[in-house]
Amino acid sequence: MVYYGQTSCEQDTERYLDVVKYVFRSYKKEVPLVINTMGWVKGEGLLLLIDIIRLLSPSHIVQMDMYDWKAMAPLTPEYVHLTPGLYTKGKQQAKCKQMGTSGAENWKPSEVGADASAPEYKLLYVHPEFPRAGVAGEARVHSGILHDMSILGYLGQLQSPDIGAVLPLHSLVPYQVPFSAVALRVIHTDVAPTNIMYAVNASWVGLCRIPDEIRCQTDGPVLLTQTPVCDCLGFGIVRGVDMEKKLYHILTPVPPENLRLVNCLLLGNIALPNCVLVGQQGVEGEIPYVTSDYNYSILGAGKLRKKHFKKRNNMFKCD
Repeated sequence: MVYYGQTSCEQDTERYLDVVKYVFRSYKKEVPLVINTMGWVKGEGLLLLIDIIRLLSPSHIVQMDMYDWKAMAPLTPEYVHLTPGLYTKGKQQAKCKQMGTSGAENWKPSEVGADASAPEYKLLYVHPEFPRAGVAGEARVHSGILHDMSILGYLGQLQSPDIGAVLPLHSLVPYQVPFSAVALRVIHTDVAPTNIMYAVNASWVGLCRIPDEIRCQTDGPVLLTQTPVCDCLGFGIVRGVDMEKKLYHILTPVPPENLRLVNCLLLGNIALPNCVLVGQQGVEGEIPYVTSDYNYSILGAGKLRKKHFKKRNNMFKCD
């Protein structure tokens, strides 16, 4: 498992392909593999899908069409063979060959199906017969709800298996992790080193393992300068940062034997469900991390513009 850190790969398709390659290397081909691709099949999304088909070489493709929507061509082996992807080139259909030695031009298309690199798979094309199948707007709403439910279900592992009252997150005992034990990286945007702790506090993070040894000569946080593609062992919430003791306070259901392998925290554009923050029971006064009095005119407020990352290397720097 790799923590990509965003619900859409639109802002960094190159890293998305790197993640797909990394995960696919673990496939031993001893059992059947089912790949659930994204629903992004327009524009660059379709080109990326063609790249993925070329990369993974499936034996079968199931293409589900939409009701009354014929814009997408069937993903036949011939279509994938000829069509360029986002990062890969298609096999160009050879231009016509000139026949004969006279001045007359007799153009005839050459054969394109004999190339050994042409993909070989069976296309199963499914066309639904009921209206509103695959309506994009509704899919986005349902996806957001399911996303929140999956996070809440994951956090539910922190609760006692005994039937009883659900404990709020602030009443659970977190792990204490020294700054020097893990490296930090914000995936989806640039954050100044002086503000990194504000970004990490009260955030959902991927608990990851990078092959490099964490080395830092100071007691400050260890910051990665590039986003690594590495194993993710689970997820957690940074529920507090102790700047005096140089400790992260992390809540996670990942078992301790796996936590010993974690040496990297990746923060992505994945928000905690609102109910986790506003539904904290047993809190007197203001709810931690929740405010209704915020000045959105100050610098940095509002939506952040995302950056497209280039080539990645696991490099460290200490602050």
